[in-house]
Amino acid sequence: MTKDITKITPYNSEATKKSQVEDMFDNIAPKYDLLNHVLSMKIDVLWRNTLVKWMKNDNPQEVLDVATGTGDLAITIEKGTGSKVIGLDLSQQMLNVGVIKIKKLKLDGKISMQKGDAENLPFEENRFDAVSVAFGVRNFENLTKGLAELRRVVKDNKSVYILEFSKVEGFMAPFYMFYFKNILPAIGRLVSKDNRAYTYLPDSVNAFPFGEKMRQILLDTGFKKVEYKKLSLGIATIYKATK
Repeated sequence: MTKDITKITPYNSEATKKSQVEDMFDNIAPKYDLLNHVLSMKIDVLWRNTLVKWMKNDNPQEVLDVATGTGDLAITIEKGTGSKVIGLDLSQQMLNVGVIKIKKLKLDGKISMQKGDAENLPFEENRFDAVSVAFGVRNFENLTKGLAELRRVVKDNKSVYILEFSKVEGFMAPFYMFYFKNILPAIGRLVSKDNRAYTYLPDSVNAFPFGEKMRQILLDTGFKKVEYKKLSLGIATIYKATK
């Protein structure tokens, strides 16, 4: 039986999921980029590039990158489209790492970073030419509310791009799940010193809807058209939801 994604939290505490997610990312921020690239063998770089190539067809001038973390997708979007990007995240520690990266790349005039809540976005309706989220919607406390907010702030006939983990299917599934549930959390704990963060990752991925289920959720949220692309045998999926 599939677990309710809203009940999957990083820490077994009385705090809200949102508060626990913020604490988790604050805790792992210093090691986050290193772990991301090591654990994915840098395939995550290819995934972000694929999203941006798709987005580039829309010729966006201003993009909102929600759950921006340390800014990897925001940077890829700026480089790939030349648009101005606002990166928003719950975790101030993740943003702090991102600000340093952006300054080193001399992109602080094109990319701005701010603390904020994806489920209560501080922007007017129909503001952005595109909205992106990489590996963030899985962490929303209220998925429906978060997706509705993404739709609210994107312009009519423009799209929200979501990159999220899904599930490998077929003969590779058992091997991938072994890595995902056993090896990945062990490395994550060793490097990040956070005992729960990289156990929460496979738990939340297992509970999260993907493929046709996620497409239907986006349509039910009010998007008029939803397309998706599976990446790397289904490890991740990009959804393009058009308002």
